[in-house]
Order: sequence, then C-alpha cells, then structure tokens
Amino acid sequence: MTEPVRILVVGGGYVGMYTALRLQRQLKAELKSRTAEITVVTPEPYMTYQPFLPEAAAGSISPRHVVVPLRRVLDRCRIVIGEVHSVDHAKRTATLSTLATEEEGTGAIRLGYDELVIAPGSVSRTLPVPGLADHGIGFKTVEEAIGLRNHVIEQMDIASSTRDPAIRDAALTFVFVGGGYAGVEALAELEDMARYTARYYHNLKPEDLRWVLVEASDRILPEVGAEMGRYAIRELRGRNIDVRLGTRLDSCENRVAVLSDGTRLPTRTVVWTAGVKPAPVVAATDLPLDARGRIVCTAQLTVAGTEHAWAAGDAAAVPDVTAGEPGKECAPNAQHAVRQTKVLAENIAAALRGQPLKEYAHAYAGSVASLGLHKGVAHVYGRKLKGYPAWFMHRAYHLSRVPTFNRKARVLAEWTLSGLFKREIVSLGSLEHPRAEFELAAAPPPAPKDPSPDKSPDDPAG
Repeated sequence: MTEPVRILVVGGGYVGMYTALRLQRQLKAELKSRTAEITVVTPEPYMTYQPFLPEAAAGSISPRHVVVPLRRVLDRCRIVIGEVHSVDHAKRTATLSTLATEEEGTGAIRLGYDELVIAPGSVSRTLPVPGLADHGIGFKTVEEAIGLRNHVIEQMDIASSTRDPAIRDAALTFVFVGGGYAGVEALAELEDMARYTARYYHNLKPEDLRWVLVEASDRILPEVGAEMGRYAIRELRGRNIDVRLGTRLDSCENRVAVLSDGTRLPTRTVVWTAGVKPAPVVAATDLPLDARGRIVCTAQLTVAGTEHAWAAGDAAAVPDVTAGEPGKECAPNAQHAVRQTKVLAENIAAALRGQPLKEYAHAYAGSVASLGLHKGVAHVYGRKLKGYPAWFMHRAYHLSRVPTFNRKARVLAEWTLSGLFKREIVSLGSLEHPRAEFELAAAPPPAPKDPSPDKSPDDPAG
C-alpha cells in the first residue's frame, strides 16, 4: 500500500481554514481512500472572523459567534493545536510544540509532510515606542476585543467613583493609534457603545469622554478612497472625536501619551492598530522572503523557486496580474485572502493529479467600513456610499462572508434582537482572571498580630 500524500497547513486563520475546507472537497476521493491526508496546525481551535471584532467589542455580537470551531468545519482533517516554530522545507519537516509536549516536558516535535501550505497570518507591527509594551492594547484577536470592551467600561467605573480629577480625566481619555480599518472601526464602535453606556452613570456625560485617533499619514481609511476618507473624518469629528493626521505616538510611558505635535495626554488606554507584519514563523523557514518579510509567491500561489510549497494571505507576496504593471502585489486583506484560497486548493489538487495550474486573478471590488451603529462608508465597484446605506452594505457583505450557515443565522439573530432591545453594558473583566475569587477564598486567614514586645499579655498595665 502506497503512503498517503501528507499535506501540512500551517495556520488556522482565513487562508488556513478556507484552504483546508476546500481541499476536503477537492480531495474527497483521496481522503476517503486514504491516499491523502490533511493536517492543520494552529495555536487556537478556531478561526476568528476579524471584521466582526469591532462589533464584538461594542457588544453587538456575542464573542462566540465571531469565531468558527475548526474541528466542526474541518471534520476530515487532523487538527493539531500547537505552534510551529520553524520549517525546514528542504527536509520536509516542521518543528512544533503542543500543549501535550509542554506537559510531557519532551520539547518540540518534528512533523513530516509532502506538501506545505504556509498561512500563519500576521501579528501586530509594533514600533520601539517607550511604554508601548507596558501599556499598549492590541486589536487582533477576540480576546483583545472583549478585553478592550471590559477595559473601557472599567475606566468609566473608575471615573465615576474617583474624587481625583486627574485620575478621572486619564480614565476617560482613550487614544487609538492607526487610521486603518481596525483602528477606525474599533474606535467608532466603542465610542458609540460608551456614549450609550454613559446614560447609566449619574455623574458621567458623553461629553466627558475624550476619544483621540492618531494617524501618521494625511488620511484615514485609504481603501475607501480620498473622498470617503474625508467624509469619515468629518463624521468622527462631528462626534467630538479628535482626529490627528500627520501625527505619531512618541511615547506612552507613565500613562501619558506624548504625540509628535507636542500634545501630552494623560490616559489609561492606548490601543495600537498601526499595521501588521508576518507571523514570526515565516522568518524561521528556508523559504524565499521579500524585503517586508513576506513569502515570495507566484501568481499560481506556489512559493517562488520552491516545489511542493504554497502560500497566500497576509504573509504572502502574491503578484496582482490584474494591475497591469509589473511588481504590483495583492493587498494583504480578507477580500484577497478568501478568494486566493479557492485557487490555492484547486491548484494543490491539480498538482497532485498532474494537471496544469491556474493563476489567481481578482480585480479589487472595493471596501466598506463601519463608523458605528447605522453609520459607515463604502466605495464598491466605483460607487460611493455613506451613512446608513454604507453601514447596511457593510453588514450584508460580512454576513455573506462569515463561514457556515450556523454562524450566519446566529449573527443575524443577534443583530435582530439588538435592534429590538437595549444594548448590553456589562463588563465581565473577571473573566480574564477566573480563579482570583477562589484563590482569595482558599487563602489561609492572616496570622493574628503578635502582642507588643514591650508588654506581657499578663501585665495589667498592658
């Protein structure tokens, strides 16, 4: 009996999940006859639909409906919850660790493969800003989104109960760095949520909260075009959001955000959304990388100059054959990532069957962005929309793209219910430290204080 072709998918995000899902369908006969097997190695047992993170942070969508369980969707794949540390493609091996290897204390293990799909996605691209590592908050995962929601409401609680004006002002100042999708949508949704929440505090008003968006370039949301970007700025400033263009964050040490224009903002909240970079494992491979650290690919989504290796998504530099100019690459966004997986899965199946490969070609359809409840901007197929129509298109588009009918139905149901009932304003910050209450209860009682060494317990004078 011949050995099965071992396909290793590194990463369980957009590209990893969708590629494995489509490979299940393309290789249905091979998987059934055990002439092929698919292994997905991912740090988390779910795929996060990141466009819904701002709404999850605002409480419009339950966190569990923002993620897709991989074991349910990829029922014909082997799912390994672990982290790939390096890839030696010359030897067709990946070095990884799992929760079990940590428990066993045996160190990393090596996993062999025949075909490699490397799609680890991206991580936040940070800069050496003093204090950022200590005080910055990211916005890439569902845990960060929910943590940020809890944090914002917690700051409102602090401001409501303190007698110190300096602490109150710092707690009610929220600084977001980065004017792309993540930064603008997160700020807009959370500002919307916090403004609504303020009505339930007897001594807080929406005007007391200060929201600042810091962007190093001269525009925000470049994907929706200059005109819609200017509209977004007017919309945000109309809600008393301070939009600083051509400005950088120089420091956030000691809970003070220092901007390049000289402004000093005492704050307890600095949200960093200023770009992404390929996941660290990409640098720990023997695959060709470009100047930005991404894997160099062909239009067929093979790794350039390398056999039996494939890549797509944020960590891959894929030529844009529709651009009409050499050197142009596909933008690292979800729109391209999801569409690339269809071609990627078909090409892997074609390669295994000795059939010709096809190129990935997809003209950019446009972009949509939410600016809070019932507010948005869109530039789709040359048409520009703003306000409610753009917001509705944003929701309709992402509802159509979120995987599985189960998730679509649950998200639609939550949107419907949120339109009929009031917003949830509960902070569940204790979820971040679930054992704290039990540890406090289980702690031994404090020892009684010793009597004064100067006096005996029996001394009447004592």
